[in-house]
Amino acid sequence: MQFSSSLLENAVNEFAKLPGIGKKTALRMVLHLLKQDTDFAEQFSNVIAKMRKEIKFCQRCFNVADADICSICANSMRKQEMICVVENIRDVIAIESTQQYNGTYHVLGGVISPLDGIGPGQLNIESLVHRIEKEKTAELIFALNATIQGDTTIYYIQKKLQSQQIRITTIARGIAFGGELEYADEMTLGRSLQNRLPVENYVSNC
Repeated sequence: MQFSSSLLENAVNEFAKLPGIGKKTALRMVLHLLKQDTDFAEQFSNVIAKMRKEIKFCQRCFNVADADICSICANSMRKQEMICVVENIRDVIAIESTQQYNGTYHVLGGVISPLDGIGPGQLNIESLVHRIEKEKTAELIFALNATIQGDTTIYYIQKKLQSQQIRITTIARGIAFGGELEYADEMTLGRSLQNRLPVENYVSNC
């Protein structure tokens, strides 16, 4: 791809670094920005810079937040005694879009995957255990992707919580094994949440 402007080429190269964005798509984006007035481009860049600089992670659940505590954890109308354990922030967004869940979350930041060098110590597991010990948690819902790594993570956390008097469930497997939550349609994901199962029943069948 030949460019008559190094400024244009540099902008295309930066956009192409985004996941799922190739050079042709990056070029379309940059050319679209060129058609807009200067104020639009400045606002666009300022919003991105401000987001990256000022965004925080909730000290309680590790979801993205504008303050130390996210809006979900701070919402007194939500069931604070219920925690849905997810792999990443995209899964929080996916579940929230179903409008079928009214509890809180805990973002692990990944799943246990020895082949990728990811162990329990690199995830937000200990903070989850401490949170359950500190708060009066009634139910823990696992909403991890249906993969070997996801199931390993469920098993590990379940063992860590053996001494706790807490109901532990997992979303029903309306989500196909190997599938990812962010790609599930809202109806399927919503029904999986409503028809969650005791986790010991699921793990024993694995």
